[in-house]
Amino acid sequence: MTEVGRHRRWLFSLWILMASCAFGDAAIAQTNDTGDLSFELVDPKVLRVCADPRNLPFSNEKGEGFENKLAEFLADKLQKKLDYVFFPQATGFVRMTLGAHRCDVIMGFPQGDDLVQGTNPYYRTTYALVVKAGSGLEDVDTLEDARLKGKHVGIVAGTPPATNMAIAGLMGDAKPYPLMIDTRFDNSAQAMIDDLAAGKIDAGVLWGPMAGYYAKKIGSSLHVTPLVKETTGPKLVYRIGMGVRPADQNWKRQLNKLIQENQGEINKILLDFGVPLLDESDRPLGAETVKKTP
Repeated sequence: MTEVGRHRRWLFSLWILMASCAFGDAAIAQTNDTGDLSFELVDPKVLRVCADPRNLPFSNEKGEGFENKLAEFLADKLQKKLDYVFFPQATGFVRMTLGAHRCDVIMGFPQGDDLVQGTNPYYRTTYALVVKAGSGLEDVDTLEDARLKGKHVGIVAGTPPATNMAIAGLMGDAKPYPLMIDTRFDNSAQAMIDDLAAGKIDAGVLWGPMAGYYAKKIGSSLHVTPLVKETTGPKLVYRIGMGVRPADQNWKRQLNKLIQENQGEINKILLDFGVPLLDESDRPLGAETVKKTP
């Protein structure tokens, strides 16, 4: 399995063990050459989003996640009603939602994952190191830093940075958190942040949107450093787009157009949730550069 494939398993807390999953006959939508989406979408008048009911900062049933806010924004631009099909992002998520024609788009999917057809990416981000302010580790920007030796570092088992940690010799003192969970009942990211706040671990490695969200939620007591300087192991930076069915070409083109025309507003939504955005040179995008594309 590629690093992008392993990354997908963590995203949304997150990833889907579906190597054997196929869309099946229901996923093969018809299309035509006119741009008419009536054959591609469940209901052309409704933006039907496939989402996890309890997976902040991405989505929840109350509409509090950044993917909820992005869906609201796109529904307004499309002049459509917004509706959701909620299903826990565990085994079977794609098959039971997008593949079953119950909804038409997954709001966040890493570029290169072949479970769905991806749109153009609308943000670029990375795994990040989270430490407590005043710990003396605030300026550590790579897992190879000698200051992490002997430290208890939290890591979600099976995610790409676990390989980097193993190469750096950090796994002996690491605290693992489970990869495959039911987000209705468990939250590995929240457990890691709670342990960090309680001093049970010295640092944690999390997917950037989660790291940024929890740090912003807690306040100035946590410091987040994007891990963009790794020289060994897999690269920890990914491009994130939306996922549609393989046959839905016109729908994908319409979403690509919306992304291109509204990148600045999309960036603002992401930054409001603390998502660490990167440009193509791995430099952080802040409020002053919000108009830049991923």
